[in-house]
Amino acid sequence: MNDTAHYYEVKLDWKADRKGLVSSPVLQSNIEVATPPEFHKGIAGIWSPEHLLVAAVNSCLMTTFLAIAENSKFEFISFTSNANGKLEKIDGKYIISEIVLSPELTIKNIADKEKALKVLEKSEAACLISNSIKSKIIFNPVIHNNPVTQSGL
Repeated sequence: MNDTAHYYEVKLDWKADRKGLVSSPVLQSNIEVATPPEFHKGIAGIWSPEHLLVAAVNSCLMTTFLAIAENSKFEFISFTSNANGKLEKIDGKYIISEIVLSPELTIKNIADKEKALKVLEKSEAACLISNSIKSKIIFNPVIHNNPVTQSGL
């Protein structure tokens, strides 16, 4: 990525009640969004702005990790991550005050555990979405060892 500015256009069309449709001229799929059920007239079962914010932080962690792992020539078996955003009222305003990121990384060799943790921590620190919001990010990585076994040995 070069250092020039980049823009990401997103359009929102209100459809009915507390629902809308998010789209972008450069993307093929749309996302239905709604007020979450915790709020007056909220709708369950539809992505909310709160879900999208937490998803943005979590997906940024993954894409940053993948880039750093590739640049570091770090091999891994699997990556998964759970994220949990905390919504609370502070000083009379609702905010996502913290997001707990819990990535799980499976590696082939336990000897690579320290390097794995460094790559994960570097990824969390470099995540541009996390760096763009004021929510506290709590990072709880877990590394599993899954050695490749060969039958007959």
